[in-house]
Amino acid sequence: MSQDSSSGVVRRLLALVQPEWRTLCAGVFFLLLGSGLSLVFPQAVRFIIDEALGSKDAALIDRVALSMIAVFAVQAGADSLRYYFFTQTGERIVTRLRHELFSRLVAQEVGFFDQHKTGELTSRLSADTTVLQNVVSANIATALRSGAQVVGGLAMLLYTSPRLTLLMLAVVPPLVITTVLFGRRIRLSSRRVHAALAEATGVADEILSGIRTVRAFAAERHEVGRYRQRLGTAFELARERTRLSTGYVVGTSFGGLAAAALVLWYGTRLMLRGELTMGSLTSFLVYTTLVSVALSGLTDLWAELLRASGSAERVFEMIDRVPAIPSEGGERLPEVRGRVTYQAVRFAYPARPDVPVLQEIELELQPGEVVALVGPSGGGKSTIASLLVRLYDPQGGRVLLDGVDLRTLDPEWLRQQVGSVAQEPLLFSDSIADNIRYGRMDATDAEVEAAARAANAHEFISRFPEGYRTHVGERGVQLSGGQKQRIAIARAVLKDPRLLVLDEATSALDAESEHLVQEALERLMRGRTTLIIAHRLSTVTGADRVLVVEGGRVVQSGSHATLMTQEGLYRRLVARQFVAA
Repeated sequence: MSQDSSSGVVRRLLALVQPEWRTLCAGVFFLLLGSGLSLVFPQAVRFIIDEALGSKDAALIDRVALSMIAVFAVQAGADSLRYYFFTQTGERIVTRLRHELFSRLVAQEVGFFDQHKTGELTSRLSADTTVLQNVVSANIATALRSGAQVVGGLAMLLYTSPRLTLLMLAVVPPLVITTVLFGRRIRLSSRRVHAALAEATGVADEILSGIRTVRAFAAERHEVGRYRQRLGTAFELARERTRLSTGYVVGTSFGGLAAAALVLWYGTRLMLRGELTMGSLTSFLVYTTLVSVALSGLTDLWAELLRASGSAERVFEMIDRVPAIPSEGGERLPEVRGRVTYQAVRFAYPARPDVPVLQEIELELQPGEVVALVGPSGGGKSTIASLLVRLYDPQGGRVLLDGVDLRTLDPEWLRQQVGSVAQEPLLFSDSIADNIRYGRMDATDAEVEAAARAANAHEFISRFPEGYRTHVGERGVQLSGGQKQRIAIARAVLKDPRLLVLDEATSALDAESEHLVQEALERLMRGRTTLIIAHRLSTVTGADRVLVVEGGRVVQSGSHATLMTQEGLYRRLVARQFVAA
């Protein structure tokens, strides 16, 4: 990371702290109070050695000891309040940071998620932000306290003996050189470690999400090995970072200890010549220890800041990223008729830009028309549907709604006009009612129940002991395929969209479930422009028009009856399914 990049990260961290300036001011006040009181102890040591012991006044020693206990009590109170204010600041900052980061993640286009693993993103949201929390709370407090002790301690050292102080400061240039040499390497190494850990987290998330498939193929050992391999990579990078950090700590620690040895040597000679008292030398050594500990703390904090800079870069990189497709903003049509037009559409997925998926697609859906897309897998059927809700933008051509280019419309409004039911609908780990209400968040319980009745879902929901409050489990695993489909249909009914996309909505169901789902779908399709994607051709015989898609092109178009009279791909597909049946 360049120097400009490093300073940019520091500025961003300071910007995070700025809104909490009132709490920080309170924390800084108690920090300075505690740090100032910590400088009193060496003077008490000097006074006892030079004055109290010389006069052999026991009462004076008692008074000094009691005074120090009072000072220590105030210092302890100031330190506890300093800790409280800075810790609270850190909690508020990381909460705000996580909220901002999550908001930016959710706003990214779907193509972004195609290229980033979920585990990697959640690692940024949890682990990286936790690292930054330490930097902007406890570490800032420690740095300020150590800095105050260094400044105050140096002032007292100069007051006690300027010559000894200059001798001690002779070790500062080597320490600065050590910091510069190791700093950049530690920073780069930390970035590689965080990237490797994020990759390992991504693999773990993928394995746990697909644990049923892993178990079905008895692949537990293989997956554990795959995760171990990623952890091993992260471990080796962490070892490299540890070696660098160890060299850095050794260099700075030696510098501090060497300074103490020089002070002891020269201070003793000054005392022998009568130029320094025993109490002054002792207090000077205590101040030297205090400054050395504070400097050591600052160097450790600097090393930690270098390690945290990798996390900061990853977090700020995500916050600053501008999505290729915005989530909101643009034109909203006063009325939606439902005419959809694809004009010479060309498309390739961002993760595979050199592999064309759609090539010069020409397609028009009239208002209220039911159009079915059939053809071999990988031909581009689902991609055509994805472009309709603007999950992606075509690289060439246009997709129009009622004659208006989708790229000029408000994406949020556009998606409110389109309902979808997928082959494997995603349900959230919440109640059935909440999953249906996802279609319209402000729907009443009565409207949710009406949508479930229209989707043939009310009967099976009512049989659950908790009814609509029944939790469906992660991704709806506690429900059957037909039950999940009917909840997804209820969600679409509640949304009441003008356009509808059915992507293999009945292909994985048994005959009884398919009958109930198909009946609900027919109710849902009435009066809506509908795009059906199907492999089971029995589900498209009632469509107004059937389009056969192969190799990213529409190769046939017509009704089911018309296409069956023609030689071509559609007739061959029907024949194959008939033979298979």
